[in-house]
Amino acid sequence: MQEFEDAELLEKFAQEATRHYAFNLIIRKYQERLYWHVRKLVVDHDDANDLLQDIFVKVWKALPGFRQDAQLYTWMYRIATNECLSFLRKKNRRFFLPFQDAERELSQRLTNDPLFTGDQLQLKLQQAILTLPPRQRIVFNLKYFDGKKYEEMAEILDMSVGGLKATYHIAAKKIEKILLEA
Repeated sequence: MQEFEDAELLEKFAQEATRHYAFNLIIRKYQERLYWHVRKLVVDHDDANDLLQDIFVKVWKALPGFRQDAQLYTWMYRIATNECLSFLRKKNRRFFLPFQDAERELSQRLTNDPLFTGDQLQLKLQQAILTLPPRQRIVFNLKYFDGKKYEEMAEILDMSVGGLKATYHIAAKKIEKILLEA
């Protein structure tokens, strides 16, 4: 299948006759990357799939107003991140879970997940990441796993570069401490 540049996809999306086709191509191009971003934040495969559908519905509705002052993927990443944060807040409120209990539940799901293929060290790292507050977890995942530059993260999270550096440093120190104690 031919890989289209974002500008070509957006051009096709702007035309009524090729809008659905273009959106299908956008989904194919970014679905897997967005899935793994969401999955790292919510842990559960089913929750990640449900959220991904919601994210693409939001993208579909908002795409006609996309101003292209950011990259398409960065813009979708931001939508996905905000959806994940909302989901985690709702989940904590729905079950009246304090943050530590939610972290414990996510950690338990990770331990029992048949799709998790990592070794013991990777499991400990993932469990340590789950102890972080959601914002720190997102910043850590974006920097450590996705290799995002601080400037790109600033666009996605609407935070200052300095704030992101501080958040990442704090998150990394917390994770290091947990791993050294284990």
